[in-house]
Amino acid sequence: MFGPRWPGAEKAWTFLAPMEGITHPAFRALLAARPGLGVVCTEFVRICSTGLGARHLREQVVRAPGAALSVQVMGNHIEHMADATEIVAQAGADLVDLNVGCPAPRVVRKGVGSAMLRDPELLSRVVSAMRGRTRGWLTAKMRAGFDDAAGAVRSARLIEAAGANLIAVHPRRQVDFFAGVSDWRIIAEIKRSVSVPVIGNGDVWYAADALRMRRETGCDGVMIGRGALRNPWIFEQIDALVRGLPLPRPSGDDVLGHFDALAAMFGELAPGRTVGLLKEQLRYLCRVVPDSAELLRRTMRAAALPELRAILAERLAGERPEALDLGAEGGQLERSGSALAA
Repeated sequence: MFGPRWPGAEKAWTFLAPMEGITHPAFRALLAARPGLGVVCTEFVRICSTGLGARHLREQVVRAPGAALSVQVMGNHIEHMADATEIVAQAGADLVDLNVGCPAPRVVRKGVGSAMLRDPELLSRVVSAMRGRTRGWLTAKMRAGFDDAAGAVRSARLIEAAGANLIAVHPRRQVDFFAGVSDWRIIAEIKRSVSVPVIGNGDVWYAADALRMRRETGCDGVMIGRGALRNPWIFEQIDALVRGLPLPRPSGDDVLGHFDALAAMFGELAPGRTVGLLKEQLRYLCRVVPDSAELLRRTMRAAALPELRAILAERLAGERPEALDLGAEGGQLERSGSALAA
């Protein structure tokens, strides 16, 4: 389906989305250690107007066993973006991805991320320059638009014409940030309008949602970000659904085990920020229980790791899988949604 092979190409239709401050190498490896994840994406690497050192760029090419690696770069300086593409491609990245979707105001003010959708000529020149510096996979992750989704297909066609091999689509506008419901109809419309593979992204909270997105939009693959923070087993569950295998159903003890793995990882990476980084994850992980608001409130008040762990253990230790909203079909707590199904 995707042409040239890469590690894990047989399951390449599942992508871990790039997430700033989250998808660093240790986290990518943690999720890729379970079956079903085809491609892991780095946090975006900001390419400034003064360029970025080759050594720093090469350091982003850190593989997770069993998964392909996409290195995402963000910037709008034509030559520096071309240089960055060549460096990470030669360092061994399976895909080089252009960020055309970040909605953060501090990013938009600098004219990069989703702001590039307002300047089609510049966007085309950046993608073309990047294409000229690698024969490997060049991809782009885009939003539906900046303040209007009417030009989503036009943007996708422009990115394809400039040389991208694949387009990932998050069907919210920049002004939406993460509010509301992803309009999966935009993914379907773009898929019908381009010839390169299209990866759908947005509001995939359950494994069954990934299959539903493909069925309803015709997209070639599914990219999951926040849904994988809420349910770290989601890629394994997708794999089981596709292959007709028994569905993993994590217990409370499994969730605690994942928390312990996160704590060990953050303790090594950022000893002084371990609790803060864990709390960022718990904003999603706590949502697996019906009383998530109360559990989250208690965890946010914890000042130290032992206290944080004790609060979670009190609620989750010994909890049956059926009592948690971690099933592949979903339906208890989250309301994933596409406008197609509405």
